[in-house]
Amino acid sequence: PIDLCLEALVANCGFVARSFAGDPKQVVSILKAAFAHRGTAVVDIISPCVTFNNGDESTKGYTWGKAHDEPINDISYIAPREEILVDYAEGETKEVEMHDGSRILLRKLGKDHDPTDRMSAIRLLEEAQSKQLFVTGILYVDESRPSLVEAMRMTQVPLATLNESYLRPSPESLSAIMASMA
Repeated sequence: PIDLCLEALVANCGFVARSFAGDPKQVVSILKAAFAHRGTAVVDIISPCVTFNNGDESTKGYTWGKAHDEPINDISYIAPREEILVDYAEGETKEVEMHDGSRILLRKLGKDHDPTDRMSAIRLLEEAQSKQLFVTGILYVDESRPSLVEAMRMTQVPLATLNESYLRPSPESLSAIMASMA
């Protein structure tokens, strides 16, 4: 299994967070923070899917389905399921039962977590992974990193609106470039 948040931290992403779809208050606050972040933001939202259960032992997975394929019903219909909602406080761990009966453990970060400490966030995710625990909240933020536009010194003006004199080098500058290559 790949931990998207850990991968984002290792790749030096400037904003990393995780939430659970059943905690809409936290999802909204994390998405607002991610959109406000000037650089790359990775948000992993755990969302139980009622249409997919792909364990080899499952009678609802791909392997079993291919072995027992008998098209007898309309597969475009998905039976409705009750929405899974959780309400738990900062620092609290909550066990959540999925539609298929499996369970996951969620732990919402508390106020003691410093989201500016990248190594602490990596350690936190490594510990959580060893305990089969999903830590939710803003894991890491680095506001000092430049945005892509700043790092690449891109123009704030859309290229489609720039005039030709701005986009094309002058004949003199092209001559200077050609002369430097001789």
